[in-house]
Amino acid sequence: MEITAAIRKNIRSLADARHRRESGLFLAEGSKCVLDTLPHFRCRMLAATRNWAESHPAEFAAHDGAIASRADMERMSSLSTPAQVLAVYEIPAHHIPDAETLSRGLVIALDRIQDPGNLGTIIRVADWMGVHDIIASQDTVDVYNPKVVQATMGSISRVRVHYTDLADKLRELSAAVPVYGTLLDDKAENIYTASLPSQAVLVMGNEGNGVSDAVRKLLSHTLFIPPYPPGADTAESLNVAVATAIALAQFRRQNF
Repeated sequence: MEITAAIRKNIRSLADARHRRESGLFLAEGSKCVLDTLPHFRCRMLAATRNWAESHPAEFAAHDGAIASRADMERMSSLSTPAQVLAVYEIPAHHIPDAETLSRGLVIALDRIQDPGNLGTIIRVADWMGVHDIIASQDTVDVYNPKVVQATMGSISRVRVHYTDLADKLRELSAAVPVYGTLLDDKAENIYTASLPSQAVLVMGNEGNGVSDAVRKLLSHTLFIPPYPPGADTAESLNVAVATAIALAQFRRQNF
């Protein structure tokens, strides 16, 4: 396949959420990300430099890959430093599981997360910690944003993100499992001494404003990650992806 100007333009347009919705496609870039996701998504196009194609002949041939020049990759890439390979995939039709199914394990709920890097890292952490489903407010950053996909390092193939009316879904889930939220509030329960269950919802809030008032009302338990040592002069807050990793580690440690 020849990389034409129209193909370059179409791939580049996938950096825009509207074009992703209209086309039903998303972009993955970088060797690790592409190799990890190729078996899990329907690939519409694989473009790579000659060096990458020669290093991965089976994958390149299996997906009818196109040789791209460095200039082609620069024009198509959403990254500041273009990778040697990119793949265009069909967006899968994930359906949000019912409350009974979700309540069988640990679920992350994201309230208005805005930074693509944070969402990608949270997905990667969830994958490592055995969390397979994330529910997110409609105004959380799009999981198929190229920067999110890149930050997941392939974990997007194993963790499903479901966009929904978060308050409604938490209200439904709260009938089956406890709903925990991390707050920057030392009146909340210390996460290191709290007794944490294996089945729960863990709510993580917006980077600047935390958990919204509507969602906070639905929390059955609130958790605080204290600085060390207590009372020390430290950073104002933790990055939300870092806080998610700490919280998940505490849930898993108690139920390993």
